[in-house]
Amino acid sequence: MTAKGTFEVDLRPQADGDSPAGRMLIDKTYSGDLAGSGKGQMISKGTECGTAVYYAIEEFSGALKGKAGAFTLIHKGHMSRDSQALDVEILEGSGSGELEEISGSMTITQDSAGHTYELLYELGS
Repeated sequence: MTAKGTFEVDLRPQADGDSPAGRMLIDKTYSGDLAGSGKGQMISKGTECGTAVYYAIEEFSGALKGKAGAFTLIHKGHMSRDSQALDVEILEGSGSGELEEISGSMTITQDSAGHTYELLYELGS
């Protein structure tokens, strides 16, 4: 199954002293087929030549096409001068409520209009 929509995101940098990577708190508001909020943390590292990597854990809470519940998203992204990749997966076994047996992955797109998502998912048997 597929769910689509938009989200607003607020990233708040955290002061971690001499750490070689940066950390941010994530607050998202989802609209569309996902209606609710995402809360999480991201760790990222960039270099002077433009290579960068980030990992994040995000907890979605709300409704998916009217089914109430929550699940965890795992983000893994990297970029270089020549390529970029982003994988966002639902953590197996993390669903609760009416989304207890959810599995799947999310594609995120950012452009001048903002952020959009497409969630490809299954809700078990």
